[in-house]
Amino acid sequence: MLLNYILVAWRNMKKNRFHAILNIVGLAIGIAFTGMIMAHVWNELQVNRELKNADRQFVIRSKWKDPNMGFDLSTSGALPKALKEQYPTLVKNYYRWDGVTLTVHGDQKDFKENVQIGDTTLLDMFGMKVLAGNANNALSTPNSMIMTAELAKKYFGTINAIGRSVEIENMSGQRKPFMLTAVISVARDNAATDLVSTYRNGIILPESCISYFGRTIDDWKNVYIVGYVELQPGVKASQLYGPITKLLKENTPANIYDNLTPEVVNVRDNYLNQNNGLVRRMLYTLSGIGLFILLMAVINFINISVSSAASRMKEIGMRKVLGGKKQQLVAQFLTESLITVSISTLLAFGCYLLLAPLFEQMVGKPLPALNDFPAYFAAYLLLFVVLTGLAAGLYPAFVLSALPSLSSLKGTLKSVKENIALRKSLVAFQFFTAVVVLIAAFIITRQVQLFFSKGIGYDKEYVISAQVPRDWSPAGVAKMEGIRRQLAESPVVKDVSLTYEIMDGNNGGSLNIFPLGGDATAAVTAFQLSTDRHFARTFQVPMVAGEYLGREGMPADVHKIVINAKTAKALGYKDAADAVGKQVKFAELQDPYTIGGVTKDFHFQSMQQSISPMVFFPLEAFNTYRYFAIKIKAGNIPEALETIRQKWSLLMPGAPFEYKFMDESLAKMYRSEIQLEKTAYTATVLALVIVLLGVIGLVSLTIQKRTREMGIRKVLGASVNSIISLFIKDFMGVMIIASALACPAAYYLMQYWLNSYEYHIEIKAMPIVMIIVSLGLLTSVMIVLQTLKVAFANPVKSLKTE
Repeated sequence: MLLNYILVAWRNMKKNRFHAILNIVGLAIGIAFTGMIMAHVWNELQVNRELKNADRQFVIRSKWKDPNMGFDLSTSGALPKALKEQYPTLVKNYYRWDGVTLTVHGDQKDFKENVQIGDTTLLDMFGMKVLAGNANNALSTPNSMIMTAELAKKYFGTINAIGRSVEIENMSGQRKPFMLTAVISVARDNAATDLVSTYRNGIILPESCISYFGRTIDDWKNVYIVGYVELQPGVKASQLYGPITKLLKENTPANIYDNLTPEVVNVRDNYLNQNNGLVRRMLYTLSGIGLFILLMAVINFINISVSSAASRMKEIGMRKVLGGKKQQLVAQFLTESLITVSISTLLAFGCYLLLAPLFEQMVGKPLPALNDFPAYFAAYLLLFVVLTGLAAGLYPAFVLSALPSLSSLKGTLKSVKENIALRKSLVAFQFFTAVVVLIAAFIITRQVQLFFSKGIGYDKEYVISAQVPRDWSPAGVAKMEGIRRQLAESPVVKDVSLTYEIMDGNNGGSLNIFPLGGDATAAVTAFQLSTDRHFARTFQVPMVAGEYLGREGMPADVHKIVINAKTAKALGYKDAADAVGKQVKFAELQDPYTIGGVTKDFHFQSMQQSISPMVFFPLEAFNTYRYFAIKIKAGNIPEALETIRQKWSLLMPGAPFEYKFMDESLAKMYRSEIQLEKTAYTATVLALVIVLLGVIGLVSLTIQKRTREMGIRKVLGASVNSIISLFIKDFMGVMIIASALACPAAYYLMQYWLNSYEYHIEIKAMPIVMIIVSLGLLTSVMIVLQTLKVAFANPVKSLKTE
């Protein structure tokens, strides 16, 4: 009997192949897109979950009264070790790391790499998979080094390179060999962890070598160290707060203890909670988009299935007259529906494999392979096929099969009105979702454009940044200043700045500034930036008053600083010009400083935060730098970059010329927003495809049912336009109602999203109206193309149908 059901189903699909293909393709698109989103979400949720004893491992994060005072991910460097040593009944193990960017010299391969300097407890505590080498002594000596498999292949061509070395350059320009002692895997099938992969730290060095880089970890005042602890079995995270508070009070300065609130977060939640929960919110948003697209596809499938089933009433009547039982008819329709859903699901698997690389570019991360998923996921997939098949087959299975045989043979249906109401409700939901997605995509695009517009307060066009070799000494600064001048003399270069910061939100920390002789307790927390006097000119940062760090050719005054307008206002100066020449003091520094100029406010951080107070120091004040910011003259950019590369090689042999345009740096800052924009674009296209497939299918079915009616209308004098308008009106009314409901829903949804940004666009009515009108026109075109044939058909042939 089952074989007969399948055979009949196959014949019916061949007979109505157009609608069958629409059904299968539309549903497959929805399943594939949602499947890729859910695969990405599942992959993100696995971060840190496969680490050894992950349920007992925690990150000590920091909440500051003023967010500018420190990073939320880091803590006091000495704290994790002190917890282990002084509270062994609570803490079983600890790990700390400091991240630096260094030049690594391999065999004819020199690159800038993100390097993690950490404790020897790394592999033992977290249980990362070691592909080569010995985990027990991987970081036992000051010159030992761990690499990820990707980096080992990059420098040595193979992971089997234990004992081979690379030279790593420190901040003073010195080189020292480090020997590879272990190669670890951070692949999805091992232990997806933000310890290495998220922070791009492909090289891990032991804490015992940190003095070579002029840094410290075991210091209570250093609040920029990432610290992890592993608790003893049975110990709860809440038991740590008392010891942490006690240790911080006893060992840290008042300005740290009074402003820092520690937070102990399990490693499984740490990744999701980064950037004030941005990752978690992004996953929720992606999941919502995916589910809505899938729901649209399923509704489309149900709608066409129900409409096409209604045209089979005579077949149902004939089956019943010939002795067919109701349960057999139910089984027939459900089998057909399940087969169609199964074919769509198989096609979706093919789309997953084929389109995965494109989706990976969209989200910026690789998707898991099909064999990465747990075996029990097959049960979810089977459940989806069954539920969708039942949803699409229930109406014809139970409603149509229950009709009297005579009514079925006559082709009449007492519940036509209910059928139309169901169909229109489902179509309305599709239009509702499509309008919401279209409006959301438009608003997201406008907001992302704002991030890269001239409204950021400086000129980023034609500016590249490249990290330079470091010699953090007066001689090193003088040497780099000489190189800067020679680069600036290039005919393709407009200006060059030697600086510690570029416009990517990463700064050298914060300081507390107050007027000389004023109340230190009322100090303003400001970002500290170290730049040369060319920084403002390179980035075209406007000055409100004074000048930027002195004039060209004059020696730098290490006690003269520049502030932004936000700082001047916070210090109590009503007019920025009043701040010039005034002396200020910093709680962390000994000497007084003089304000030499005030810049206009500009966006150094993400627009999610308000513009922060900023203080600009001359490089010579601290002798630290990281980048050349180079403004290229407009023209042939590839040729200009090659000219700069050649001069770079002459001036700094052995230093890799790895550059980024400022747009790339901003793209990194707004990575989640750009991912959301790309996803919204994709969802928009898919929503339109699914809606239009539904319109095509439903119009086609309606035409089949009303062909004889159209013939009668033409015989009675109806014009082609009037016949076409009949079909357009049938959908336009539904679309107008759906749009009227979608507009307020989209407005409140997107206003909620925009409110997470301190600076955002305004939602205006006209673009929304244009979006709805465009969707209406596109839908009308699809309807017209479908109905032209019946409108121009010979009425005699139309009357002969049925």
